[in-house]
Amino acid sequence: MTQTTTSAGRMAAPAPTTAPRLRWSRDALVARVMMVGVMALLLAFLIAPLFSILVNAVLDKQGHFVGLAHFMAYFQTPSLLRAAGNSVWVAAMVAMISVPMAFVCAYALTRTCLPTPFKATVRLIALIPLLAPSLLSAISFVQWFGNQGALKSLLGSASIYGAPGIILAEVYNTFPHALMILVTALSLADGRLYEAATALRTPGWRQFLTITLPSCKYGLISACTVVFTYVVSDFGAPKVIGGNFNVLSVDVYKQVVGQLNFSMGAVVGMLLLVPSIVSFAIDYSVRRKIKAQLTARSVPYTPQPHRVADALLALFCVCVCGMLLATIGMALYTSVIKLWPYDLVFTLDHYRFVLFESDMADAYTNSLTVALCTAVGGSLVVFFGAYLIEKTRNLGWMRNAMHLMAVLSMAVPGLVLGLGYVMFFNHPANPLNFLYNTMPILVISMVVHYYTSSHLTAVTALQQIDNEFEAVSASLKVPFFKTFVRVTVPVCLPAILDIGRYFFVVSMASLSCAIFIYTPETILASVAIMHMDQAGDVGPAAALASLIVLTSVAVSILYSLATRVLLARTQAWRNLSRG
Repeated sequence: MTQTTTSAGRMAAPAPTTAPRLRWSRDALVARVMMVGVMALLLAFLIAPLFSILVNAVLDKQGHFVGLAHFMAYFQTPSLLRAAGNSVWVAAMVAMISVPMAFVCAYALTRTCLPTPFKATVRLIALIPLLAPSLLSAISFVQWFGNQGALKSLLGSASIYGAPGIILAEVYNTFPHALMILVTALSLADGRLYEAATALRTPGWRQFLTITLPSCKYGLISACTVVFTYVVSDFGAPKVIGGNFNVLSVDVYKQVVGQLNFSMGAVVGMLLLVPSIVSFAIDYSVRRKIKAQLTARSVPYTPQPHRVADALLALFCVCVCGMLLATIGMALYTSVIKLWPYDLVFTLDHYRFVLFESDMADAYTNSLTVALCTAVGGSLVVFFGAYLIEKTRNLGWMRNAMHLMAVLSMAVPGLVLGLGYVMFFNHPANPLNFLYNTMPILVISMVVHYYTSSHLTAVTALQQIDNEFEAVSASLKVPFFKTFVRVTVPVCLPAILDIGRYFFVVSMASLSCAIFIYTPETILASVAIMHMDQAGDVGPAAALASLIVLTSVAVSILYSLATRVLLARTQAWRNLSRG
């Protein structure tokens, strides 16, 4: 502002000036352009397919708008409506079984004085179901309790096919998910509360009811929502062992593949999305409250030895691990015998057939290709997107919009996402139509489907880095990509490698996301397992499922060995800072 003097000698009012315009630096402009690119990726491959499902749900086969007619027809069809009730009922039963089992095991791992090697072994065995496709557990339980099962006599006149089989298979599939959440929840304990309770001579059972359960209630709620969502959206286990017991996930497949009724399939897809979104909203709210469990004054909880209680908990863990190993063991055993239960001679013919004498070798190779591309491409996209959210200033609404889309994929079942891809990318007017029936769309679907967990891992790692690194780099006029490559990536390398391993493992085992968008040339191993099981080729199906598990185990071992060497060279500064 400037001031002027009038002829009368008085000071005139300051002359108005325009506010300075905010000018973005080159780095800020580049960061925003890249952010728009990542947002466009999520819009095109997550939001747009979901919108296509909504559009198809209100159109008839001729493309005419019919409003809620399809929804009304669905709710007026008893068999279809029964599928929704079956899904909710089975998911609730699985949560009631899986979460308490996981809680007891998590309690044994965090609140007892059991030997460290024993705890490490239990953790390792408990994570095995994560490496296997969901069909493997169903195949194993058919071999154990089916019409020709080894333990069929234990069921009496009951049948494993239907709700009992689905519940058993889903308990196996969801146990590690619940265990990981509850181990984290039980680890966040303030030892001062237990010290005070002990000083007041509070009995152990009362401490459990008044301190332990309230402190991990959010973890229990989160575990229940994750298990419920997984069961409602899972397709593999109900397809193999469900029999005539219809559920929503199988209903979607029947409507689209069996009857080519895309409008009704879209309706079922929308209904399948409802419980997932509700569970996601509950889980997201719970996770925000978990952050306030510990304070700076908290004292780590140190468990005290209780010989009888520790022995009972150890026995329970042994029983659970035995059941998990029996499930995976039956699949492995089925893959190396000629024909269950008539010819139990050891043979590798099933593996030879899968790898060399049939088209299944292409399915296994395709799964490896998709898993590797998802691990590399997904890690880069997810970590760079998280970096732009956390380290770019003055993003405004873009940060909130990007974070919302990043966490939204957790609420979208893979079956619904795959259905949306069929309806969106198969449209002739879509400029992205060239991706349909190709390998890249399978890779993209895997990245988008499992985006949320990887995004949260990357954000957690980036939040541990002080923003002063970027501020100093900006003041020294160092391009942000140099800071990203030389500082951020080396510091967050452990998280990046974990994201890559996670993408590889889940992509090898994923079925529901690919069931609608594969072709004979791009068929994946998990889809091939389903087809072979339907054709009665149980041995080759078990062999291919076992190959997926063995491949994921081998990659995990190589990952551990390679990262130990790599991190020893790139993370030496951590040891220096501790010293």
